[in-house]
Amino acid sequence: MKSEEPEYMRHDLKLPELTVRGMLLGAVLTIIFTASNVYLGLKVGLTFSSAIPAAVISMAILRMCRDANILENNMVQTQASAAGTLSAIIFVIPGMLMIGYWQDFEFCQTLIVSACGGCLGVLFTIPLRRAMVVHSDLPYPEGVAAAEILKVGSQSDKSVSGLKEIMSGGIIASIVSFLTNGLYVLSSGLSMWFPIGKGMTQFPIGYSTALVGAGYLIGITSGIAMLVGILIAWAGFVPYYTITEIAAENQTMQAFAQTMYSERVRLIGAGAMGVAAVWTLITLAKPVIDGVKESLAAVRMPQQEKSKHRMDIDMSVKSVGLVFLIMLVGLLGVFYSFVIPANLPISQTLTFVIVGVILAILIGFFVAAACAYMAGLIGTSSSPISGIGILAIIISSLVMFALCNSFGIFDLPGGDKFATATAIFTTSIILAIACISNDNMQDLKTGFLVGATPWRQQVALLLGCVVGAFVIAPVLNLLYEAYGFPGALPREGMDPNAALAAPQAALMTTIAQGIFSSQLEWKYIFIGIGLGVVLVVINLMLTRSTRYALPPLAVGMGIYLPPSVQTPLVIGAVMGYLLDKKLHNRNLNEESVQEHKRKGTLFASGLIVGESIMGVLLAAIIVVSVSNGGDEMPLSIVTEEFSNGIMPELLGLIIFVLTIGYFCKIVLHSNRNV
Repeated sequence: MKSEEPEYMRHDLKLPELTVRGMLLGAVLTIIFTASNVYLGLKVGLTFSSAIPAAVISMAILRMCRDANILENNMVQTQASAAGTLSAIIFVIPGMLMIGYWQDFEFCQTLIVSACGGCLGVLFTIPLRRAMVVHSDLPYPEGVAAAEILKVGSQSDKSVSGLKEIMSGGIIASIVSFLTNGLYVLSSGLSMWFPIGKGMTQFPIGYSTALVGAGYLIGITSGIAMLVGILIAWAGFVPYYTITEIAAENQTMQAFAQTMYSERVRLIGAGAMGVAAVWTLITLAKPVIDGVKESLAAVRMPQQEKSKHRMDIDMSVKSVGLVFLIMLVGLLGVFYSFVIPANLPISQTLTFVIVGVILAILIGFFVAAACAYMAGLIGTSSSPISGIGILAIIISSLVMFALCNSFGIFDLPGGDKFATATAIFTTSIILAIACISNDNMQDLKTGFLVGATPWRQQVALLLGCVVGAFVIAPVLNLLYEAYGFPGALPREGMDPNAALAAPQAALMTTIAQGIFSSQLEWKYIFIGIGLGVVLVVINLMLTRSTRYALPPLAVGMGIYLPPSVQTPLVIGAVMGYLLDKKLHNRNLNEESVQEHKRKGTLFASGLIVGESIMGVLLAAIIVVSVSNGGDEMPLSIVTEEFSNGIMPELLGLIIFVLTIGYFCKIVLHSNRNV
């Protein structure tokens, strides 16, 4: 007997879907998740998919309304996840401050770049929906998971599960963060230094609960790859350079090791990441081209042959054209406002504006297709957006170098800085397009599985981009004023080690500056390129002959990112693997295993959101304190003697271990309601 089709999958269904209350709730969640992702991205260079926690929170709140339904909840998570993903623009735009071109984040320019880039990302993936969502067997991990949660929550005989895990994770992480970065009674990590012959290396453990959650989400494959990167950097290159090179006079070995890492080893990691990014795009070229061909064929199909099913109606060509025209005008205007302060002749100014916008749109269109496929293949959280950014900054820098050279810009005062800033500004638009196109396909997959109307989802995505764009600049300014970035500290006397790392932005800025000057140590980039080729070959051998993999991009990030940031990521990934193994050893059915893992996913998301939001709140307190003549640790209750002792490290370690223990209990605990 044929199973009855769920009510929400009927094409003639008339349920409230794109509602005012849903969009308002989506806007609130957008603000929360965008702020969280901005903080996490600047701290560690990772962002997380907010689709699943947004879906759970939406169901819990809208359940209080009698006519709430699965389609309305889907629209809320669509909007919230889009804006959360848009925050990945921070992977490049802080470079404007690092090179000294901006003194703070220009609100209007950051807003328009984020909004226009994000909306173009939505538009560019509309033609790909049928090929990559409807007629594709790509797994779309986050999209499928979000759909399953929405389906379970839509059943009237079941209570909404998962809110408890999100809330408990958020509360625990926010308290730990407040004790660590507010009251300073806990240390943020433990670092042990070891001599190796005449050299030196370290073994650090970061205590960030948010990063443990992020590690749980990225999985064991990426976690082990990052660990390999850490070992290559700190058990290989750093000891080698500290043994073979001579430290400066009166420089400690610890400081010398940090210098070698910053000036040489990180460039090696950058070269490896660049190779990994290029290889990823090469491997995706054929399926992306095939998908675009199918989509173009669908567009040319006669109108009478097109399905008029509610679940197969995209935004009309007229609507897409109108939105594209508005975005084009916005980009031309913002590029003009960006270039005009350079006081160039009007012909050169217009050339920079037109070339910059065309370059951003053309590259953005191609990376949109690539990112759409990557989202379906490996998921939004695991997609190598950083690699896309590296390629984009190289192309943008080369184009701007040719323009500036032909116009004699390099002979003008500040010419190098203007050229670098223009390349960064162009790349920020491309990255916004890439991030949203990556997320858009995941959301459309969720909508396809729960019977959503595509054009309504696309409108929700556009709204999410606009709302998120309003949040990004203020949060960036707040975090900059409180913590600063590498090479860009807002006040004298600030501790550069306490600055937010903004690793991708620092990397892309270094690459751009290296193209426009001869100051970049290309030798170490080339070493990284050679290492990247070796890693690609090793990964190919593993994937073809075994069931294991060693993602080269994750290894490159392991070399590039500070080790204190990565150790909790690795711990979270290993913990997730061991918990998964333990669940399977219980002889549970697959549905039960997935339910336990879902609780872990939601708790991990709560940890990330809790610590990130507390970081933003503490930044606001610091800015208020400094603005009124106070210090940068206004809530500290400890003495200098206590903070320099071993007690904060021990207390931090104890709390860290207890949090991990509670995390394991959340995942393994049985509950009749789940």
